[in-house]
Amino acid sequence: MNPDDVPPVAICSDHAGYELKEFILDWMTAEKIEFTNFGTYSPDSCDYADFAHPMAEAVEVGECPVGISICGSGQGMCITVNKHQGVRGALCWDTNIAALARQHNNANVLCLPARFVDKETAIEIVKTFLTTSFDGGRHQTRIEKIPV
Repeated sequence: MNPDDVPPVAICSDHAGYELKEFILDWMTAEKIEFTNFGTYSPDSCDYADFAHPMAEAVEVGECPVGISICGSGQGMCITVNKHQGVRGALCWDTNIAALARQHNNANVLCLPARFVDKETAIEIVKTFLTTSFDGGRHQTRIEKIPV
């Protein structure tokens, strides 16, 4: 993977996603992918929203064009990041879903369910998400109808 082809990534997790986040951070470091870690910084119990909101704000304002959020089911993070205008979080558990989320929905935050994907699958999902482009066209019209 060419790090020059990957935008800076905002990443966060709660305690349930901490181990997977650390694994992904090690992989991104080895791949020389730029990232900002918004926490959590330990496996101690915490509230996902405390980390999801700052990460989503970084995506919302363009500090990081894409983000990754990780919690046990992926749902809590996904619900939270989608409260931010301009953030389109997608819960992805395989590479096909990740590709479609990017191609058809122009998703800019990948939400991973740490309790339901193994580490190797998570890396493949991240690679797919970070390297798949938005198809535009008819999908752009649909994206424009999302904000309220």
